[in-house]
Amino acid sequence: MSEITPLTAGAPGGLEHFDVLIVGAGISGIGAAHHLGEKCPGKRYAILESKESYGGTWRQHTYPGIRSDSDLYTFGYGFKPWTGQPIASGDAILDYLGEAIDEDHIDRHIRYRHEVLSASWSAEEQRWMVTARRTDSGDTVQFSCTFLWMCQGYYRHSEGYTPRWEGMEDFKGPIVHPQTWPEDLDYRGKRVVVIGSGATAATLIPNMADDCEHITMLQRSPTYFWTGENRNELADQLRELEVPEEWVHEIVRRSILKLAKDIQYLSVSNPEVIKEELFNVIRSYLGEDFDMRHFTPSYRPWQQRLAYVPDGDLFEGIKSGKVSVVTDHIERFAENGIITKSGELLEADIIITATGFNLSVMGDIDFDVDGEAVDFSRTFTYRGIMNSGVPNMAFIFGYLRTSWTMRVDLVCDFVCKLLNHMDELQAESCTPTLRESDRDMAIYPWIDEEEFNPGYMQRGKDLMPKRGDNEPWTFSADYYTEREQLPLVNLDDDTLVYRGKARAVAAAR
Repeated sequence: MSEITPLTAGAPGGLEHFDVLIVGAGISGIGAAHHLGEKCPGKRYAILESKESYGGTWRQHTYPGIRSDSDLYTFGYGFKPWTGQPIASGDAILDYLGEAIDEDHIDRHIRYRHEVLSASWSAEEQRWMVTARRTDSGDTVQFSCTFLWMCQGYYRHSEGYTPRWEGMEDFKGPIVHPQTWPEDLDYRGKRVVVIGSGATAATLIPNMADDCEHITMLQRSPTYFWTGENRNELADQLRELEVPEEWVHEIVRRSILKLAKDIQYLSVSNPEVIKEELFNVIRSYLGEDFDMRHFTPSYRPWQQRLAYVPDGDLFEGIKSGKVSVVTDHIERFAENGIITKSGELLEADIIITATGFNLSVMGDIDFDVDGEAVDFSRTFTYRGIMNSGVPNMAFIFGYLRTSWTMRVDLVCDFVCKLLNHMDELQAESCTPTLRESDRDMAIYPWIDEEEFNPGYMQRGKDLMPKRGDNEPWTFSADYYTEREQLPLVNLDDDTLVYRGKARAVAAAR
Protein backbone atom coordinates (compact mmCIF):
# COMPACT_ATOMS: atom_id res chain seq x y z
CA MET A 1 0.00 0.00 0.00
CA SER A 2 1.20 3.50 -0.74
CA GLU A 3 1.94 5.19 2.60
CA ILE A 4 0.05 8.33 1.64
CA THR A 5 -3.29 7.94 -0.09
CA PRO A 6 -4.04 10.77 -2.56
CA LEU A 7 -6.62 13.26 -1.30
CA THR A 8 -10.03 13.39 -2.87
CA ALA A 9 -11.71 16.77 -3.27
CA GLY A 10 -15.33 17.42 -2.38
CA ALA A 11 -17.92 16.19 -4.83
CA PRO A 12 -18.48 18.72 -7.62
CA GLY A 13 -21.53 20.88 -7.29
CA GLY A 14 -22.33 20.13 -3.66
CA LEU A 15 -21.37 19.19 -0.18
CA GLU A 16 -20.16 15.65 0.41
CA HIS A 17 -22.39 13.79 2.84
CA PHE A 18 -21.56 10.59 4.70
CA ASP A 19 -23.60 8.30 6.89
CA VAL A 20 -20.68 8.16 9.31
CA LEU A 21 -17.69 10.48 9.56
CA ILE A 22 -14.73 9.18 11.60
CA VAL A 23 -12.19 11.64 13.00
CA GLY A 24 -8.72 10.12 13.24
CA ALA A 25 -6.89 7.35 11.36
CA GLY A 26 -5.04 5.92 14.34
CA ILE A 27 -5.61 2.58 16.01
CA SER A 28 -9.15 3.59 17.08
CA GLY A 29 -10.24 5.03 13.73
CA ILE A 30 -8.95 2.06 11.76
CA GLY A 31 -10.74 -0.27 14.17
CA ALA A 32 -13.95 1.72 13.74
CA ALA A 33 -13.67 1.50 9.95
CA HIS A 34 -13.18 -2.27 10.07
CA HIS A 35 -16.25 -2.77 12.25
CA LEU A 36 -18.38 -0.49 10.05
CA GLY A 37 -17.39 -2.44 6.97
CA GLU A 38 -18.17 -5.75 8.65
CA LYS A 39 -21.33 -4.93 10.64
CA CYS A 40 -22.80 -1.93 8.76
CA PRO A 41 -21.76 -2.64 5.17
CA GLY A 42 -24.36 -0.30 3.71
CA LYS A 43 -23.04 2.79 5.50
CA ARG A 44 -21.04 5.31 3.48
CA TYR A 45 -18.19 6.61 5.60
CA ALA A 46 -15.01 8.66 5.47
CA ILE A 47 -12.09 9.20 7.84
CA LEU A 48 -10.61 12.67 8.33
CA GLU A 49 -6.97 12.57 9.45
CA SER A 50 -4.87 15.65 10.15
CA LYS A 51 -1.53 13.97 9.52
CA GLU A 52 -0.10 12.96 6.18
CA SER A 53 -0.53 9.28 6.91
CA TYR A 54 -2.20 6.81 9.26
CA GLY A 55 -1.04 5.73 12.70
CA GLY A 56 -1.86 8.52 15.15
CA THR A 57 0.37 8.09 18.20
CA TRP A 58 2.70 5.80 16.29
CA ARG A 59 3.12 8.37 13.53
CA GLN A 60 3.58 11.25 15.99
CA HIS A 61 6.27 9.74 18.22
CA THR A 62 9.69 9.25 16.65
CA TYR A 63 12.00 9.24 19.68
CA PRO A 64 14.68 6.53 19.96
CA GLY A 65 13.31 3.07 20.61
CA ILE A 66 9.61 4.01 20.39
CA ARG A 67 7.69 0.84 21.25
CA SER A 68 4.48 -0.38 22.83
CA ASP A 69 4.25 -0.74 26.58
CA SER A 70 1.45 -3.28 26.18
CA ASP A 71 1.68 -6.67 24.52
CA LEU A 72 0.43 -6.70 20.94
CA TYR A 73 -1.81 -9.71 21.50
CA THR A 74 -4.10 -7.39 23.49
CA PHE A 75 -3.01 -4.05 22.04
CA GLY A 76 -3.63 -5.48 18.57
CA TYR A 77 -7.14 -5.99 17.22
CA GLY A 78 -9.29 -8.98 18.06
CA PHE A 79 -9.97 -9.39 14.33
CA LYS A 80 -6.34 -9.35 13.16
CA PRO A 81 -3.78 -11.83 14.58
CA TRP A 82 -0.44 -10.52 15.81
CA THR A 83 2.54 -12.68 14.83
CA GLY A 84 5.58 -10.71 16.02
CA GLN A 85 7.24 -10.05 19.39
CA PRO A 86 4.78 -9.17 22.17
CA ILE A 87 6.39 -5.77 22.79
CA ALA A 88 6.67 -4.19 19.35
CA SER A 89 8.52 -1.25 17.86
CA GLY A 90 6.62 1.75 16.53
CA ASP A 91 7.54 0.76 12.97
CA ALA A 92 6.17 -2.77 13.47
CA ILE A 93 2.90 -1.35 14.79
CA LEU A 94 2.62 0.99 11.78
CA ASP A 95 3.18 -2.00 9.48
CA TYR A 96 0.42 -3.89 11.31
CA LEU A 97 -2.00 -0.97 10.96
CA GLY A 98 -1.07 -0.61 7.29
CA GLU A 99 -1.91 -4.26 6.72
CA ALA A 100 -5.29 -3.77 8.41
CA ILE A 101 -5.99 -0.82 6.10
CA ASP A 102 -4.97 -2.85 3.04
CA GLU A 103 -6.97 -5.93 3.97
CA ASP A 104 -10.21 -3.97 4.41
CA HIS A 105 -9.56 -1.43 1.61
CA ILE A 106 -9.88 1.37 4.14
CA ASP A 107 -7.37 3.58 2.32
CA ARG A 108 -9.98 4.74 -0.20
CA HIS A 109 -12.04 6.18 2.67
CA ILE A 110 -9.27 8.25 4.31
CA ARG A 111 -8.82 11.97 3.67
CA TYR A 112 -5.33 12.79 4.92
CA ARG A 113 -4.15 16.31 5.85
CA HIS A 114 -7.66 17.26 7.00
CA GLU A 115 -7.59 18.92 10.42
CA VAL A 116 -11.09 19.13 11.87
CA LEU A 117 -11.84 22.57 13.33
CA SER A 118 -15.51 22.45 14.26
CA ALA A 119 -18.63 20.32 14.25
CA SER A 120 -22.15 21.78 14.33
CA TRP A 121 -25.36 19.77 14.80
CA SER A 122 -28.63 20.90 13.26
CA ALA A 123 -31.81 19.42 14.72
CA GLU A 124 -33.76 20.74 11.75
CA GLU A 125 -31.57 18.93 9.24
CA GLN A 126 -30.70 16.05 11.60
CA ARG A 127 -27.06 16.10 10.62
CA TRP A 128 -23.61 17.35 11.56
CA MET A 129 -21.75 20.00 9.58
CA VAL A 130 -18.00 19.42 9.96
CA THR A 131 -15.43 22.04 9.00
CA ALA A 132 -11.83 21.05 8.34
CA ARG A 133 -8.65 22.78 7.24
CA ARG A 134 -6.47 21.27 4.51
CA THR A 135 -3.01 21.30 6.09
CA ASP A 136 -1.31 21.14 2.69
CA SER A 137 -3.11 24.14 1.16
CA GLY A 138 -4.70 25.96 4.09
CA ASP A 139 -8.11 25.75 2.38
CA THR A 140 -11.23 25.24 4.48
CA VAL A 141 -13.54 22.40 3.45
CA GLN A 142 -16.87 21.16 4.80
CA PHE A 143 -18.59 17.80 5.03
CA SER A 144 -21.92 16.74 6.43
CA CYS A 145 -22.70 13.48 8.15
CA THR A 146 -25.51 11.76 9.97
CA PHE A 147 -23.30 10.24 12.67
CA LEU A 148 -19.98 11.58 13.96
CA TRP A 149 -17.47 9.16 15.45
CA MET A 150 -14.55 10.71 17.35
CA CYS A 151 -11.46 8.49 17.25
CA GLN A 152 -8.84 11.21 17.64
CA GLY A 153 -7.12 9.97 20.82
CA TYR A 154 -6.83 11.64 24.19
CA TYR A 155 -3.79 13.91 24.14
CA ARG A 156 -2.80 17.06 22.29
CA HIS A 157 -0.49 16.08 19.44
CA SER A 158 0.95 19.56 18.94
CA GLU A 159 2.71 19.74 22.29
CA GLY A 160 3.62 17.56 25.25
CA TYR A 161 3.39 18.56 28.87
CA THR A 162 6.54 20.27 30.19
CA PRO A 163 6.41 21.97 33.60
CA ARG A 164 8.08 25.35 34.00
CA TRP A 165 11.16 25.33 36.22
CA GLU A 166 13.21 28.27 37.39
CA GLY A 167 16.24 28.97 35.22
CA MET A 168 15.14 27.01 32.13
CA GLU A 169 16.21 29.95 29.97
CA ASP A 170 19.72 29.75 31.47
CA PHE A 171 20.41 26.23 30.22
CA LYS A 172 22.74 26.36 27.21
CA GLY A 173 21.71 23.09 25.57
CA PRO A 174 18.49 21.89 23.95
CA ILE A 175 15.43 21.03 26.07
CA VAL A 176 13.43 18.39 24.21
CA HIS A 177 10.04 16.79 24.81
CA PRO A 178 9.84 13.25 23.32
CA GLN A 179 6.51 14.03 21.64
CA THR A 180 8.23 16.54 19.33
CA TRP A 181 11.61 14.85 18.87
CA PRO A 182 13.94 16.81 16.54
CA GLU A 183 15.20 14.78 13.59
CA ASP A 184 18.66 16.34 13.87
CA LEU A 185 19.21 15.88 17.63
CA ASP A 186 22.76 14.55 18.06
CA TYR A 187 23.32 13.02 21.49
CA ARG A 188 26.45 11.01 20.66
CA GLY A 189 29.06 11.47 23.37
CA LYS A 190 26.78 13.87 25.26
CA ARG A 191 25.66 14.01 28.87
CA VAL A 192 21.87 13.64 28.95
CA VAL A 193 19.35 14.07 31.76
CA VAL A 194 15.89 12.60 31.21
CA ILE A 195 13.26 14.05 33.55
CA GLY A 196 10.60 11.44 34.24
CA SER A 197 10.33 7.75 35.01
CA GLY A 198 7.34 6.47 33.07
CA ALA A 199 7.14 4.27 29.99
CA THR A 200 8.62 6.94 27.70
CA ALA A 201 11.69 7.43 29.89
CA ALA A 202 12.08 3.68 30.32
CA THR A 203 12.10 3.32 26.52
CA LEU A 204 14.32 6.28 25.65
CA ILE A 205 17.08 5.68 28.17
CA PRO A 206 18.27 2.16 27.22
CA ASN A 207 17.98 3.02 23.53
CA MET A 208 20.19 6.10 23.91
CA ALA A 209 22.64 4.86 26.55
CA ASP A 210 25.27 3.26 24.31
CA ASP A 211 25.66 6.47 22.30
CA CYS A 212 25.74 8.92 25.22
CA GLU A 213 28.66 9.70 27.47
CA HIS A 214 26.21 9.18 30.32
CA ILE A 215 22.44 9.38 30.78
CA THR A 216 20.61 10.10 34.04
CA MET A 217 16.98 9.37 34.83
CA LEU A 218 15.86 12.15 37.18
CA GLN A 219 12.57 11.31 38.85
CA ARG A 220 10.50 13.16 41.40
CA SER A 221 8.78 9.89 42.31
CA PRO A 222 9.50 6.32 41.18
CA THR A 223 7.43 4.12 38.86
CA TYR A 224 6.64 0.43 39.21
CA PHE A 225 8.48 -1.56 36.56
CA TRP A 226 8.12 -5.14 35.49
CA THR A 227 10.12 -7.11 32.98
CA GLY A 228 10.61 -10.38 31.18
CA GLU A 229 11.75 -11.83 27.89
CA ASN A 230 10.22 -10.21 24.83
CA ARG A 231 8.53 -13.43 23.80
CA ASN A 232 5.42 -15.36 24.74
CA GLU A 233 6.13 -18.94 25.66
CA LEU A 234 2.56 -20.09 25.10
CA ALA A 235 2.50 -18.54 21.61
CA ASP A 236 5.79 -20.26 20.77
CA GLN A 237 4.43 -23.64 21.93
CA LEU A 238 1.21 -23.25 19.97
CA ARG A 239 3.14 -22.36 16.81
CA GLU A 240 5.37 -25.41 17.26
CA LEU A 241 2.14 -27.43 17.25
CA GLU A 242 1.17 -25.69 13.99
CA VAL A 243 -1.96 -24.19 15.52
CA PRO A 244 -3.53 -21.64 13.11
CA GLU A 245 -2.49 -18.04 13.83
CA GLU A 246 -6.10 -16.98 14.47
CA TRP A 247 -6.27 -19.54 17.29
CA VAL A 248 -2.83 -18.61 18.61
CA HIS A 249 -3.85 -14.96 18.79
CA GLU A 250 -7.12 -15.65 20.61
CA ILE A 251 -5.70 -18.21 23.06
CA VAL A 252 -2.70 -16.05 23.98
CA ARG A 253 -4.91 -12.96 24.18
CA ARG A 254 -7.18 -14.70 26.70
CA SER A 255 -4.22 -16.04 28.68
CA ILE A 256 -2.64 -12.57 28.98
CA LEU A 257 -5.97 -11.00 29.97
CA LYS A 258 -6.49 -13.64 32.67
CA LEU A 259 -3.02 -13.03 34.12
CA ALA A 260 -3.46 -9.25 33.94
CA LYS A 261 -6.84 -9.50 35.69
CA ASP A 262 -5.37 -11.58 38.50
CA ILE A 263 -2.49 -9.12 38.98
CA GLN A 264 -4.78 -6.09 38.83
CA TYR A 265 -7.16 -7.47 41.45
CA LEU A 266 -4.34 -8.74 43.67
CA SER A 267 -2.79 -5.26 43.50
CA VAL A 268 -5.87 -4.03 45.36
CA SER A 269 -6.43 -6.91 47.77
CA ASN A 270 -2.79 -7.69 48.60
CA PRO A 271 -0.49 -5.02 47.10
CA GLU A 272 2.53 -6.04 49.20
CA VAL A 273 2.69 -9.40 47.42
CA ILE A 274 2.80 -7.71 44.01
CA LYS A 275 5.33 -5.12 45.19
CA GLU A 276 7.71 -7.76 46.51
CA GLU A 277 7.49 -9.78 43.30
CA LEU A 278 8.27 -6.68 41.20
CA PHE A 279 11.19 -5.79 43.48
CA ASN A 280 12.61 -9.32 43.35
CA VAL A 281 12.85 -9.13 39.58
CA ILE A 282 14.72 -5.80 39.75
CA ARG A 283 17.09 -7.18 42.40
CA SER A 284 17.86 -10.10 40.08
CA TYR A 285 19.39 -7.55 37.68
CA LEU A 286 20.86 -4.97 40.06
CA GLY A 287 21.74 -7.04 43.13
CA GLU A 288 20.63 -6.93 46.74
CA ASP A 289 22.73 -3.84 47.51
CA PHE A 290 20.98 -1.55 45.03
CA ASP A 291 18.99 1.24 46.69
CA MET A 292 15.41 0.15 46.02
CA ARG A 293 14.17 3.58 47.07
CA HIS A 294 14.56 4.47 43.38
CA PHE A 295 11.93 1.87 42.42
CA THR A 296 9.50 2.21 45.35
CA PRO A 297 6.53 4.49 44.51
CA SER A 298 4.32 6.02 47.19
CA TYR A 299 1.19 4.51 45.62
CA ARG A 300 0.15 0.89 45.30
CA PRO A 301 0.71 -1.06 42.07
CA TRP A 302 -1.73 -0.28 39.25
CA GLN A 303 -2.90 3.09 40.56
CA GLN A 304 -0.74 4.15 37.63
CA ARG A 305 0.40 1.96 34.77
CA LEU A 306 3.14 -0.57 35.30
CA ALA A 307 5.91 0.33 32.85
CA TYR A 308 7.17 -2.75 31.03
CA VAL A 309 10.90 -3.12 30.43
CA PRO A 310 11.43 -5.88 27.80
CA ASP A 311 14.47 -8.06 28.47
CA GLY A 312 15.35 -5.78 31.40
CA ASP A 313 17.10 -3.31 29.10
CA LEU A 314 16.77 -0.35 31.50
CA PHE A 315 18.25 -2.38 34.36
CA GLU A 316 21.06 -3.65 32.13
CA GLY A 317 21.91 -0.02 31.36
CA ILE A 318 22.05 0.83 35.07
CA LYS A 319 24.19 -2.23 35.81
CA SER A 320 26.65 -1.25 33.06
CA GLY A 321 27.21 2.18 34.60
CA LYS A 322 25.99 4.03 31.48
CA VAL A 323 22.72 4.91 33.22
CA SER A 324 22.11 6.32 36.68
CA VAL A 325 18.92 7.06 38.61
CA VAL A 326 18.42 10.11 40.81
CA THR A 327 15.27 10.50 42.93
CA ASP A 328 14.93 14.15 43.91
CA HIS A 329 13.06 17.36 43.16
CA ILE A 330 14.35 20.07 40.83
CA GLU A 331 15.51 23.27 42.46
CA ARG A 332 16.38 25.05 39.22
CA PHE A 333 18.09 24.73 35.84
CA ALA A 334 21.65 25.98 35.42
CA GLU A 335 23.79 26.73 32.36
CA ASN A 336 25.29 23.25 32.47
CA GLY A 337 22.51 21.10 33.89
CA ILE A 338 20.02 20.78 36.73
CA ILE A 339 20.45 21.58 40.41
CA THR A 340 18.33 19.34 42.63
CA LYS A 341 16.67 20.24 45.93
CA SER A 342 19.43 18.36 47.74
CA GLY A 343 22.03 20.63 46.09
CA GLU A 344 23.46 18.14 43.58
CA LEU A 345 24.38 19.40 40.12
CA LEU A 346 23.41 16.95 37.37
CA GLU A 347 25.60 18.02 34.47
CA ALA A 348 23.91 17.86 31.09
CA ASP A 349 24.43 18.86 27.48
CA ILE A 350 20.83 17.87 26.63
CA ILE A 351 17.73 17.74 28.84
CA ILE A 352 14.75 15.61 27.85
CA THR A 353 11.40 16.25 29.54
CA ALA A 354 9.60 12.90 29.51
CA THR A 355 6.96 14.51 31.69
CA GLY A 356 3.73 13.40 30.05
CA PHE A 357 0.89 14.62 27.87
CA ASN A 358 -1.57 17.46 27.70
CA LEU A 359 -5.04 15.95 27.78
CA SER A 360 -7.21 16.84 24.79
CA VAL A 361 -10.98 16.52 24.97
CA MET A 362 -12.58 15.62 21.64
CA GLY A 363 -9.51 16.83 19.77
CA ASP A 364 -9.95 20.43 20.99
CA ILE A 365 -12.61 20.78 18.29
CA ASP A 366 -15.35 23.41 18.66
CA PHE A 367 -18.72 21.65 19.00
CA ASP A 368 -22.18 23.17 19.04
CA VAL A 369 -25.69 21.77 19.06
CA ASP A 370 -28.17 24.08 17.34
CA GLY A 371 -25.85 27.01 17.83
CA GLU A 372 -25.16 26.40 21.53
CA ALA A 373 -21.52 25.58 22.30
CA VAL A 374 -20.94 22.17 23.89
CA ASP A 375 -18.90 22.15 27.10
CA PHE A 376 -18.11 18.48 27.53
CA SER A 377 -17.14 18.98 31.16
CA ARG A 378 -20.81 19.81 31.82
CA THR A 379 -22.11 16.67 30.13
CA PHE A 380 -22.56 13.21 31.60
CA THR A 381 -20.98 10.28 29.88
CA TYR A 382 -23.29 7.59 28.53
CA ARG A 383 -21.32 4.41 29.32
CA GLY A 384 -18.08 6.18 28.38
CA ILE A 385 -19.19 6.18 24.71
CA MET A 386 -21.65 9.07 24.18
CA ASN A 387 -22.53 12.32 25.96
CA SER A 388 -25.76 13.62 27.42
CA GLY A 389 -27.44 16.17 25.17
CA VAL A 390 -25.17 15.49 22.17
CA PRO A 391 -27.01 13.71 19.30
CA ASN A 392 -25.50 11.13 16.97
CA MET A 393 -21.98 11.25 18.30
CA ALA A 394 -19.79 8.57 19.82
CA PHE A 395 -16.17 8.64 20.88
CA ILE A 396 -13.53 6.08 21.73
CA PHE A 397 -11.56 6.38 24.94
CA GLY A 398 -9.66 3.16 25.51
CA TYR A 399 -8.60 1.42 28.68
CA LEU A 400 -5.74 2.78 30.76
CA ARG A 401 -4.79 -0.40 32.61
CA THR A 402 -5.82 -3.03 30.10
CA SER A 403 -4.59 -2.37 26.56
CA TRP A 404 -6.33 0.59 24.88
CA THR A 405 -7.49 -1.52 21.95
CA MET A 406 -9.47 -3.97 24.07
CA ARG A 407 -12.03 -1.19 24.47
CA VAL A 408 -11.84 -0.19 20.80
CA ASP A 409 -13.33 -3.55 19.83
CA LEU A 410 -16.07 -3.35 22.48
CA VAL A 411 -17.07 0.23 21.66
CA CYS A 412 -17.08 -0.46 17.92
CA ASP A 413 -19.44 -3.40 18.42
CA PHE A 414 -21.72 -1.17 20.49
CA VAL A 415 -21.78 1.73 18.00
CA CYS A 416 -22.47 -0.57 15.06
CA LYS A 417 -25.30 -2.19 17.01
CA LEU A 418 -26.73 1.27 17.72
CA LEU A 419 -26.50 2.34 14.07
CA ASN A 420 -28.32 -0.79 12.95
CA HIS A 421 -30.95 -0.31 15.65
CA MET A 422 -31.55 3.25 14.46
CA ASP A 423 -32.11 1.89 10.96
CA GLU A 424 -34.63 -0.63 12.32
CA LEU A 425 -36.48 2.20 14.07
CA GLN A 426 -36.18 4.45 11.01
CA ALA A 427 -34.69 6.98 13.42
CA GLU A 428 -32.52 9.82 12.17
CA SER A 429 -30.95 10.71 15.53
CA CYS A 430 -30.26 9.30 18.97
CA THR A 431 -29.53 11.57 21.95
CA PRO A 432 -28.52 10.34 25.40
CA THR A 433 -30.82 12.28 27.73
CA LEU A 434 -30.95 12.59 31.51
CA ARG A 435 -34.18 11.43 33.17
CA GLU A 436 -35.83 13.40 35.96
CA SER A 437 -34.56 10.77 38.37
CA ASP A 438 -31.00 11.50 37.22
CA ARG A 439 -31.09 15.23 37.95
CA ASP A 440 -29.94 14.94 41.56
CA MET A 441 -27.57 11.97 41.22
CA ALA A 442 -24.05 12.21 42.61
CA ILE A 443 -21.40 13.60 40.29
CA TYR A 444 -17.97 12.00 39.94
CA PRO A 445 -14.88 12.71 37.81
CA TRP A 446 -14.25 10.77 34.60
CA ILE A 447 -11.90 8.29 36.29
CA ASP A 448 -12.03 7.09 39.89
CA GLU A 449 -8.89 8.64 41.35
CA GLU A 450 -8.57 5.90 43.96
CA GLU A 451 -8.39 3.35 41.17
CA PHE A 452 -6.18 5.17 38.65
CA ASN A 453 -4.48 8.55 39.00
CA PRO A 454 -1.83 9.32 36.36
CA GLY A 455 -0.60 12.91 36.17
CA TYR A 456 -2.15 13.80 32.81
CA MET A 457 -5.57 12.70 34.02
CA GLN A 458 -5.22 14.65 37.26
CA ARG A 459 -4.23 17.80 35.34
CA GLY A 460 -7.11 17.55 32.87
CA LYS A 461 -9.88 15.93 34.90
CA ASP A 462 -11.95 19.13 35.04
CA LEU A 463 -12.17 19.12 31.22
CA MET A 464 -13.63 15.63 30.92
CA PRO A 465 -17.27 14.55 30.96
CA LYS A 466 -18.66 13.61 34.35
CA ARG A 467 -19.90 10.30 35.69
CA GLY A 468 -23.02 9.79 37.75
CA ASP A 469 -24.03 7.01 40.14
CA ASN A 470 -27.06 6.01 38.05
CA GLU A 471 -26.82 3.65 35.12
CA PRO A 472 -26.05 4.36 32.28
CA TRP A 473 -24.16 7.53 33.29
CA THR A 474 -21.15 5.53 34.41
CA PHE A 475 -17.77 4.52 33.07
CA SER A 476 -16.05 1.67 34.86
CA ALA A 477 -12.79 1.80 32.85
CA ASP A 478 -12.61 -1.92 33.60
CA TYR A 479 -12.48 -4.32 30.67
CA TYR A 480 -13.64 -7.32 32.68
CA THR A 481 -16.83 -5.49 33.69
CA GLU A 482 -17.59 -3.92 30.32
CA ARG A 483 -17.11 -7.07 28.26
CA GLU A 484 -20.07 -8.53 30.17
CA GLN A 485 -22.20 -5.37 30.28
CA LEU A 486 -21.90 -3.65 26.89
CA PRO A 487 -23.20 -6.50 24.71
CA LEU A 488 -26.34 -6.67 26.89
CA VAL A 489 -27.23 -2.96 26.84
CA ASN A 490 -30.91 -2.27 26.14
CA LEU A 491 -30.94 0.30 23.33
CA ASP A 492 -34.61 0.99 23.99
CA ASP A 493 -34.23 2.23 27.54
CA ASP A 494 -35.58 5.70 28.35
CA THR A 495 -32.18 7.42 28.37
CA LEU A 496 -31.81 7.15 24.58
CA VAL A 497 -34.18 9.54 22.79
CA TYR A 498 -34.71 8.81 19.09
CA ARG A 499 -36.02 11.33 16.54
CA GLY A 500 -37.09 11.21 12.95
CA LYS A 501 -40.16 9.56 11.43
CA ALA A 502 -41.66 9.78 14.91
CA ARG A 503 -44.58 7.43 14.32
CA ALA A 504 -42.26 4.64 13.21
CA VAL A 505 -39.98 5.22 16.22
CA ALA A 506 -42.90 5.29 18.68
CA ALA A 507 -44.47 2.17 17.20
CA ALA A 508 -41.22 0.24 17.28
CA ARG A 509 -40.65 1.12 20.95
